Parts: sequence; structure tokens; C-alpha cells
Amino acid sequence: MRNIAPIGTIAKPDPLTRPDRTLSLTRGVMRLFVDLGLSPIAEFRLPIKRRADIAALDRRGKLVMAEIKSCRADFESDQKWPEYLDYCDEFYFAVDQEFPVDLLPSQEGLIIADDFGATVIRPPAQRQLAPARRKAITLRFARQAVRRALAAPEMP
Repeated sequence: MRNIAPIGTIAKPDPLTRPDRTLSLTRGVMRLFVDLGLSPIAEFRLPIKRRADIAALDRRGKLVMAEIKSCRADFESDQKWPEYLDYCDEFYFAVDQEFPVDLLPSQEGLIIADDFGATVIRPPAQRQLAPARRKAITLRFARQAVRRALAAPEMP
């Protein structure tokens, strides 16, 4: 007896859940940022009691943030992202290729991502952090990155 199902009876795999899709998009954006020469961390805690999905620093101290949106409902229900703009030089939305990108503000950057990588579709507006804020945010970034590195298991 052969183990072959009749055509049309094979169940399609379930689509990714929102948390799974968010994790997948985060991986892709982190890989993109590293490829662009940035040093990213996920869930960056800001001094305003908010967490940016991804924050990254370049060699010159430019701070870049990406807000992951897993679906339309995620974007429509979570409107905290304008609060992040005062804490970065560049801001991107990162979505998958199925996301209705017309919903996103056109002045902000756009990244299309998946589990394996990402592409910048639209560059972001350029902002300039004030020097005192840049120093405070950079120190916050460094402290969070070191704490995470110390909590991680040692590499062989």
C-alpha cells in the first residue's frame, strides 16, 4: 500500500502566528543591519519606558531604529512608534511582503524582510539627535548590549 494522499486532501501548513512572524522579521532585519555595518540589538529599552523592536549603531554613532509590524492589526493597534523618533537618526518600519505598505507613513523608511534577510525599499527621513541626547542614548545602548553579552553563554 502506497502512502500517497489523494489530490486536495493534504493540509496546508498553518501560517505563522504573529509572534512567529515578528521573530522572523526581526531576524531578517538584524541580518540586514549587520550587512550594512550596523551593530543591532533587539528590544532596546528607551528612557521613556518603551522598547524599540530593533536599535542599531553605526561606526560614527548614528542611531537607527526599526519597528517590526507583523500584520495590519499590529500596526493599527500599536501607535507608540512616533515616540521613538526623538531617540534616533533614522527610523524604519519593517514588514513582510504581504503587508499593505500604503498604511505606513511615507516619510519613514521601509524594509521588507523575512527570516533570511531584508531589503531597504524606502530610505528614512534623516534626523539629527542633539549631542547630549546622542551621548545618553549611546551609553544606554552600550550598557544594555554589555548586560546581554554577560548573560549569554560563553562561546567555545
